[in-house]
Amino acid sequence: MGRLGYFSTIIADLGDLCTFVAPVTAVPLIVAILFAEWDMLLPMATVPAIFLLSGVVLKQLPRGRQGSRLSTAMCSVALFWFACAMVSGIPFMLGLHMSFTDAVFEGMAGWTGTAFSMIRSLDTAPYTLLFWRSYMQWVGGIGIIAFSVALASSTGLFRSKLPRSEGREEPLLPSVVATGRSLWKIYAVLTFCAIGLILFTGLSLWESVNLALSAISTGGFTLHSGGILYYDNVALEILLIPIMIAGALPFKLYFLIVQHRRLSLFGDEQVKLFFLFLLLGTSVLTYDLIYFADLDMATAAGQGFFMTVSALTSTGFQVVDLQNWAGVTLLFLAMLIFVGGAAGSTAGGIKLDRVSFAVRALMWWFRRLFVSGKVLVPFRIEGRVIPKATAELETAKNMLIILLSVVIIFVASLAVLQYHLTTYSLTEIVFQVVSAFSTCGINTGYVTPDMPVISKWIFILVMWIGRLEVIPVVILFVALFRGPD
Repeated sequence: MGRLGYFSTIIADLGDLCTFVAPVTAVPLIVAILFAEWDMLLPMATVPAIFLLSGVVLKQLPRGRQGSRLSTAMCSVALFWFACAMVSGIPFMLGLHMSFTDAVFEGMAGWTGTAFSMIRSLDTAPYTLLFWRSYMQWVGGIGIIAFSVALASSTGLFRSKLPRSEGREEPLLPSVVATGRSLWKIYAVLTFCAIGLILFTGLSLWESVNLALSAISTGGFTLHSGGILYYDNVALEILLIPIMIAGALPFKLYFLIVQHRRLSLFGDEQVKLFFLFLLLGTSVLTYDLIYFADLDMATAAGQGFFMTVSALTSTGFQVVDLQNWAGVTLLFLAMLIFVGGAAGSTAGGIKLDRVSFAVRALMWWFRRLFVSGKVLVPFRIEGRVIPKATAELETAKNMLIILLSVVIIFVASLAVLQYHLTTYSLTEIVFQVVSAFSTCGINTGYVTPDMPVISKWIFILVMWIGRLEVIPVVILFVALFRGPD
């Protein structure tokens, strides 16, 4: 496949994605009609119209004769996510007269499921745009689940395989096509359950729907500038916790439960690891809040538990002002955010399965150092012995993603500090960059509409790269500057 054919295939695949998402993005028009916000019909209609027209045009481009490679699919997804942010920002420019940068930032925060916002007053914003923000996070959540399943399926750790182009095979666990409808049904059921739970707290149907969309997608957008604290509702804070957790657990397990292949969530290693981190995080934050903030035990435990859940699930809901927290507490919370939720969930971060795999790989590697070279030390995943070559390849890929994640956070933090003389500490800036990379959105106060334009674009890129787990964006840039082999 030549360079021209390679990029033609990428753009044609992008057209398929745009055509698919066009009718999905038309749903907020219903809200505009229900609330009689006639002036929002045109701004909101531009989104599905642009997606549809772009899709029809781009799909006409010729594709490579050998079909799509895994790399072309990743490039298409990376471009699609960025295009979604660009197009989805148009209603904010037309409806709220936001700048281009702020509108793209809002769109990227929406599609990546990050709680950061550039809207100065959410309390006075049109209902249509408020729903559009929540809805973006909800659609982006199911989109990232499908992408995560497909990305995990490209490893050599799973048994079932489907033939693909160029005479090679690509593992699938299971086929995204085969499970797509089931995932949508599961996602919808969880969303309706979330709406029901929030309704029990006394909130209106409008508030409940929007909070449920952003909570189950671990997005974190709210309808008020004051966030969750606006409601001053302890019952709401308590019931949001299981909703956030449900969104951060692997959806593969829900699928298996529905198919009667597994009856317990706690049979999965990621679930066990999630609750282990939850216990550790709650304990440390509770201790820090008692020791450093001089809070009583009940208040510290409540804040510590909620913020640990919000961080691990990368939801970004806040029940406390972090500017009053000690630096060491912020760094620990940043570690939880960096880890994130389970693979195949709506959560961000480097994912629990990658942490688990890294620990197992390091133990396997060191065990091999203490035995004779002739002794075979098995590498086991899910009770199976993985061939040495496959284990070493997957270990290298896993460690590469973790390393690149750390490098991106480091470079982005330096870039923000280089171009902005700010009173915020190094700890707070690093915390904000980690929060953006893991698509969390917990805010110490730095991310506001008044931050420099260059900082906004750094955060836009970091959210984009972090949501797609680095590799697709790296492949896209390599393809742009070097081209396919």
